[in-house]
Amino acid sequence: MTAPVGGSAEPPADEYVDLPVRERERVFEGRVWDVRRDEFEYGPRGASIVREYVDHPGAVAVLALDEDDRVLLIRQYRHPVRAREWEIPAGLLDVDGEPPVEAARRELAEEADLVASDWAVLADYFTTPGGSDEAIRIYLARGLAAAPDVHDREDEEADMLVRWVPLDECVDAVLARRVGNPSLAVGVLAAAASRARGWASLAAADTPWPAHPGLRPAGG
Repeated sequence: MTAPVGGSAEPPADEYVDLPVRERERVFEGRVWDVRRDEFEYGPRGASIVREYVDHPGAVAVLALDEDDRVLLIRQYRHPVRAREWEIPAGLLDVDGEPPVEAARRELAEEADLVASDWAVLADYFTTPGGSDEAIRIYLARGLAAAPDVHDREDEEADMLVRWVPLDECVDAVLARRVGNPSLAVGVLAAAASRARGWASLAAADTPWPAHPGLRPAGG
């Protein structure tokens, strides 16, 4: 069998690079994220390329799984897609210096009034790598209990619904294309696959996150 171009025996893994940026401009400043225009060098001859993209702080999401293998889902209105969509708790990394796992703990408490004693990294992904630098880390949270405080909710969260759904039913909903939220889809599919492997794929909650541009070690 002929090997595909660029194929090798190594498992696929993203390569993080820092290309020379000739010019960077903020062309739009928004309430949550900005739009930037970068002119950077690419290729052996250092050709100049210009790309515009959403400059995003990144986010975390939480797949909360109870002792009966049920996932906590929330239904919330999202105006850009004009839908009340089912999601897992998630939120922006918008507190300076806050470790991602602490942001995940905060979001679980704020959106679901829950705390968890067992935290692990389940999956990392880019939402739209061709047009945004947004990176999301999904945590698996177990050992759940009621949070000591109940949070007030407003705006789109004011009529948010909460439901516990068996993990297998969540997988069915993704495969049947009944739900479209990416963190929900990635989270439940990753959880089902990890569970089938005895949860061997899970990583420590404080595992480095090089996929996030702001948390990437210098030079890599």
